[in-house]
Amino acid sequence: MKRLTAYLSRLFVIDAMILFGVVCVLLWLVNCLRSFDVVSVKGQGLVTLALQALLTMPPLALTFFYVCVGIGLARALLALQNSRELHIIHTSYGLPSLWRATGVVAVASVLAVLLISNFLAPMANKRLNILSASVAADLISTTLKPQRFTRVTPGVLLLIGGRAGNGEITEFFADDRRDHGMRHTYMAETARVSTDGEGYVIELYDGWLQYTSSTGQFSEISFTRYDLNVERLSQATGVVDTLGETDSFALVSAAVASGAWSPAVITELANRMFEGLKVVGICLLVLAISGFPSGRRTRFSLPMEVVVMLLAFLELGVSAYSPLGASTGALLMIIVGGSTLLIRSRPRRIGAEVPA
Repeated sequence: MKRLTAYLSRLFVIDAMILFGVVCVLLWLVNCLRSFDVVSVKGQGLVTLALQALLTMPPLALTFFYVCVGIGLARALLALQNSRELHIIHTSYGLPSLWRATGVVAVASVLAVLLISNFLAPMANKRLNILSASVAADLISTTLKPQRFTRVTPGVLLLIGGRAGNGEITEFFADDRRDHGMRHTYMAETARVSTDGEGYVIELYDGWLQYTSSTGQFSEISFTRYDLNVERLSQATGVVDTLGETDSFALVSAAVASGAWSPAVITELANRMFEGLKVVGICLLVLAISGFPSGRRTRFSLPMEVVVMLLAFLELGVSAYSPLGASTGALLMIIVGGSTLLIRSRPRRIGAEVPA
């Protein structure tokens, strides 16, 4: 690697990583504040609060990682232009080094985002589900105050009548309104929280399970014993996403062993791989916009940070509403950025020929 390529690569990576680190710290603090009910209501410590906020970061990082890469690259190119280094690179045949440096940053960022999407994010989702279930089980078994409604997760309310000395809960009531199409209500004379080594279960005795649909239809089932998985009460949607908490290697291994590739598995793997295309697309677009010096002066200049954010919003909007799939926005960025680069980097004549 030439010295100029190494210098530019280091400059691009440092700017992107500093911005990514700052955003991660700020969002972690915001998540701590949003989850402060873990300490104030659910009776957990600050360590649990910090860990829960930390486990939400890998999936969240996928939404802004490529934005940080694009802004870092744009800021580095703007600094090169202000110092006239970008002009020297163009006039001294240093464009190949600029292309290579951008390629190094793009490849490194793609590997990083694929590591997050395929391994770190599923692992964090699994650990977060386990931690949330543990917090909910501790809330029900020890922290929940009798004769007081307590929210376990948005949409789920719990109420108990009291506790016996052997850990038994009397007059258990749970109201689950997370599903807008069906409301679930659990009532039992007694209950007990237990574990099977893999998760937590609420053992309900002598009770009723009621279903109320959005159209007003009502159903009731009585039971002598009913085991309610705590993880179902601690999730935001009430359904555990098994694909979301399984890494790509395990998904591929299971599909190969069974010989059946379900559409859900294929879609999940494809969405994880598409995260790398976003990085490539944003790098090409930023390089096409800011990689060429310009002597034109305008009264109003839109900051490149804002431009990158607008490009990210456009990509998300196109991908969300396109019938062609979730990769449409990333592929569109690659096509537009690559085409613009080819057009702007084509050779030009310095002056016209003088007629004889």
